[in-house]
Amino acid sequence: MTTVMATMLVLTTITLLSTGKKFRWCTLSDLEQRKCAELSKVLLNVLPPATISSFARVSCIRAHNTHDCIEKIRVNKADAVSLDAGDVYSAVKLYGLTVVAKEVYVEGNCMFAVAVARQGKLNIQKLKGTRSCHNGARWTSGWNIPLGFLLTRNYLMWDENQPLSHVISGYFNASCIPGIGVTTPQLCALCQGQKSYIREKNHFCESSGDEPFYASEGAFRCLKSGVADVAFLDHLTIRNVTESEQEEYELLCPDGSTAHLNAYATCNLGHGPGHAIVTRHNFQKITRKFLTLIQNLFGKKGKEKNRFELFTSAPFSGKNLLFHDATQYLQVVEEEAELSHVLGLDYVTLLQGLGHEGSSLSNSLVRWCCISSAELQKCEEWALNVQSEPLVCVQADSMINCIELIKNNGADAVTLDATHAYFAKKCALVPVAAECYGQECSEARREEGQETLTPLTAYQNYFWKSCMPGANGNLCKVCIGQKEMEGGKGLARCVANHNERYYGNMGALRCLLGDYSGRNFGDVAFLEHHNLLQNIEYLESSGWGTGNTPGDFELLCLDGHRAAIEDWKACNLGPVPPNIVVTRSVAFTKVNNFLQQSQEPSPGSTFQLFQSQQYGESDLLFKDATHYLVPTIHLDYEAILGTSFFQLVEAVFNCTSTDILDICKQDTCTYAAPH
Repeated sequence: MTTVMATMLVLTTITLLSTGKKFRWCTLSDLEQRKCAELSKVLLNVLPPATISSFARVSCIRAHNTHDCIEKIRVNKADAVSLDAGDVYSAVKLYGLTVVAKEVYVEGNCMFAVAVARQGKLNIQKLKGTRSCHNGARWTSGWNIPLGFLLTRNYLMWDENQPLSHVISGYFNASCIPGIGVTTPQLCALCQGQKSYIREKNHFCESSGDEPFYASEGAFRCLKSGVADVAFLDHLTIRNVTESEQEEYELLCPDGSTAHLNAYATCNLGHGPGHAIVTRHNFQKITRKFLTLIQNLFGKKGKEKNRFELFTSAPFSGKNLLFHDATQYLQVVEEEAELSHVLGLDYVTLLQGLGHEGSSLSNSLVRWCCISSAELQKCEEWALNVQSEPLVCVQADSMINCIELIKNNGADAVTLDATHAYFAKKCALVPVAAECYGQECSEARREEGQETLTPLTAYQNYFWKSCMPGANGNLCKVCIGQKEMEGGKGLARCVANHNERYYGNMGALRCLLGDYSGRNFGDVAFLEHHNLLQNIEYLESSGWGTGNTPGDFELLCLDGHRAAIEDWKACNLGPVPPNIVVTRSVAFTKVNNFLQQSQEPSPGSTFQLFQSQQYGESDLLFKDATHYLVPTIHLDYEAILGTSFFQLVEAVFNCTSTDILDICKQDTCTYAAPH
């Protein structure tokens, strides 16, 4: 069966290519040209003799650089090329090409971005003023991920009114970043390609094999030559280093430590997609069939790999020619697949944040995610009173929805409780600030307590009926929604936002009291102690809880006795981690600066960021108990929320499925053998 299918694939390809037109592969060096020519020669030799006359041979089109390749394919002077994911994004978004296949390595389709230096010389947290070599401008492991890392950690400050290349030029003392262009000469200062006023003869700082420091092999060569202090490249390059190189060089880890070169899986700046093959839209089917053909013949398991090895470059005295030598196989991409599915949602969002589609209005805005009409009202007043970057309020229907919007670059920031912060971490968002509820805290700190999380199924079986906004079944039977409708419950019933009047701390109190008709009440309310007295007084004054005073409520203690609500320090179920503000890594600096400026008093303004009762609710955008926001620079989620909490939440969601975790798993790098 396998033989029959393989034969059918070959014959189908021959039929598609038997138009007399050559399949034109774009090459970026003389060595690639040699390998491509050999592929063309061997391909003709292994095809059935009866079909040779009708099969157009492979033609190898020499390009000046990667941009020249993209342009040649666009104008129908070449047909396909394998590019770094950063160039793939530009080829698709700016030049209208499409992705047909991805290179897959042992680790999957992803590459780890690593920073390499001589042993004992550097710390990743103190790179300012050093000399750097990068595998390519706007490339995954040499530009996009390292810059995202530096921006997230606040090591690099970027005013988005100026080009990012100018910021990099001021950060490093000198660099070689092939393909960066002539507007920032300092970023090409270390390059060693031939200089010429004639374009075809100028190879200095170009993204082609004629620049000695081009690509990851070139960046490592740059470091070894002694002209640079640090090299940013992909992990594939250092997998096969010599013993002497292992002793001389090391990886720079995010926490400031260093590691052996083979520790790239744990000591890296992040991971992103590897190379992919692009072509024109009208040439997709032919390119897919061509790639399937040459892989079946010359791939790792190819029938003719003794004649030619597609993923080997040593016979041509080079490395990574046409494809990466580490490629295990080519994975064909579905026709018209979304780019975010091909490259990964996190990566595409990162590139948008780094301005790969040019500057946009959203680069200068902070878009805050609001989960209800009441939050939207408060956010809009915040926007009118803020004295910093412009604020835009984005409407969502839940914290989960906000996480999705931020991940997809539809919003920039939101405040989350600890459980939703866990989801944000799984979706590769980063913490910007933590709410501080007491005057004594001067920095973000964790509260280690005996927090407990219980799967929803346990609540379903334990309580007769409840109102747990965002749940379903009998956990929603007490909920009343937004507005009482004749003959039934209200709109937005049991939604996870303030449109459900039993949502949040204020909502739990409303639920305990029951609605205006005296129906739909709970026997017990689970909520936080923050602003408990104020919320009781507000409900009484607003008419919801008329006649009720704090003395009418009691706390249920763990030992079975009861206590006055003022005694929450001695009678409680355990500490709760603080709420935190999250964003995408590349927007960290923008959101952090915005929050700091938002907390500074505005002359003549009466707006209060941490007050919500004037909007008829509590804890809108932030908890009303917040005194101020503490920056979380250099702190991860576990350090802010507590390791014990994360261990508990991991245990719960390992057994409980949720859509947001499924969405975020799409970006994971896993290896799967070809079918």
